[in-house]
Formats: sequence, C-alpha cells, structure tokens
Amino acid sequence: MRNALTPEQREQAAQGARPDLAPWTGTELLLASLLDAVRVQTAVAVAAAGGKPKMPDPTPRPGIPPKNTTRRRLTDEQRRALDPRLRNEQPREA
Repeated sequence: MRNALTPEQREQAAQGARPDLAPWTGTELLLASLLDAVRVQTAVAVAAAGGKPKMPDPTPRPGIPPKNTTRRRLTDEQRRALDPRLRNEQPREA
C-alpha cells in the first residue's frame, strides 16, 4: 500500500502520526512472543540452577489489557484534582 502512495501523500500521512498508537504488525507480535519466551526460558534456567526467580510479566501489547491489573482507589484529594465537579467539595471526615 505504501508504494502506491505519492511522495506528497506519504508526507501528509507522516505529519502528526503516532506510531506508538498504531496496531502491531505480525512481525511485532512475533517478536513480542519471542521476547516473552526468552524471558520465561531464562527464569526456568535460573530455577533449574537452584534459584528462585520471579516469573516475568508478558510484554504489553496494544489493545490487550494486562492480566494482573490491581485496582487502586483514588484518594479524595486525587478525585478532586481530576473531577472539576468535586473541587469545591469539603473533605470527608475519616
């Protein structure tokens, strides 16, 4: 598809582009899988040698939320900073 574009069209598409938000190609997904496998293999090798490694987290991929999300509650001060409707609210007594 890229070869079908004129140089002007390529220049226009490049302006304001955010490659970090683009979907991953098959190659990028394959490389992330390979990286995950190498990290797990390293942890297994350390365990086989008598160590106690922590199993690595998988490489983050776009559009796939992490499995080990821990939800933290915001403090009242953080909530007021984020939501303009709460900025005039008095702090609750503990």
